Amino acid sequence: MFCDLALMTFLSVVPNPWSTVNWPLAMQFRFDSFIYFFVFLSTATLAYSWRTVVAMGVWTSALWTVGVGWVYLQPETHAALSERVRAAVGSDIRMFDIIDPSAIGFGARFQQITVFMIVAMTLALAARRSNALLISHAGIERERTNLARYFSPNVVEELSKNDEPLKQVRTQNVAVLFADIVGFTAYADGRSPAEVIGTLRLFHERMEREVFRHAGTLDKYLGDGLMATFGTPFTSDSDARNALRCAQAMIGSMDELNLERKNRGEPLIQISLGLHYGQVVLGDIGLNRLEFAVIGTTVNTASRLESLTRELGCALVASNDLVQRALAENKSSSSDFMHLVEQPAQAVRGIEQPVAIWTRANHAP
Repeated sequence: MFCDLALMTFLSVVPNPWSTVNWPLAMQFRFDSFIYFFVFLSTATLAYSWRTVVAMGVWTSALWTVGVGWVYLQPETHAALSERVRAAVGSDIRMFDIIDPSAIGFGARFQQITVFMIVAMTLALAARRSNALLISHAGIERERTNLARYFSPNVVEELSKNDEPLKQVRTQNVAVLFADIVGFTAYADGRSPAEVIGTLRLFHERMEREVFRHAGTLDKYLGDGLMATFGTPFTSDSDARNALRCAQAMIGSMDELNLERKNRGEPLIQISLGLHYGQVVLGDIGLNRLEFAVIGTTVNTASRLESLTRELGCALVASNDLVQRALAENKSSSSDFMHLVEQPAQAVRGIEQPVAIWTRANHAP
């Protein structure tokens, strides 16, 4: 870059050696070749470094000053021409300074350097701010990616839009889903930690995919289980339906996995699911390490319904509240309910009144 500037300066102050025109050296300044230095300056901003832009401005100004000084130190070669111009303009010194072919025009040269440095400093400031914004944006994207590892996409989207989007505690109706591996403690006994963790990762990967695919929020992992909500942070007109479809898809996904495990001679994995729909309290809790919490009787009921699957020998227990809500929502279809069987109301620990439920067997008919 420095060599390019030096060459450009040389060509701007030294006459073309192949030209047949013989005129004073100072005439080179009349061709406004200095404006091309602004092109070099503009390309320096592509480096996204304000130091590069400043260096370009300083080097250009220094080289141009050297070039002007070199021309000034050269012996006068066209004195007779200058005298004829002086005689023609008479006593008008200002006019003579403008049209004298041997005049360097120090005022104009100083103005060029001054304007060039102002533009260079302005571009340097813009480059510094752009670089800072670029780094900040990269940091935000990195933070967003890190958040996405722990929160569902809809929660991350909400967190990224507002400074404190979840601070206000509020109540709203949501669908809550609990999923668990039946008999995982017995499965883990006697197996290597790597095999146990590998099975858990495989299970959570499939469950997480279905939660996000059905517009749910993965609230938390619970060892060999998980809790998901549908309708957080904001409700929609299909939360119960999405929860029910998610549960059905989870069962289907585990059926596919078990088929693969059976072919490999590995033990099958049986899951249990509990779903309920109702009012919850939600908001973030904590001081420095915040957690988006969804609490209330609805959550407890969904957890108890998941535990109830062991007693009833089924894969899924959904409350009648959730099923009726899903039936009332738009775009629900009969296929969403074809595997469900209505059961007598069941007493649920911690709940005063028996809960009307629907169940689904471990495998679809």
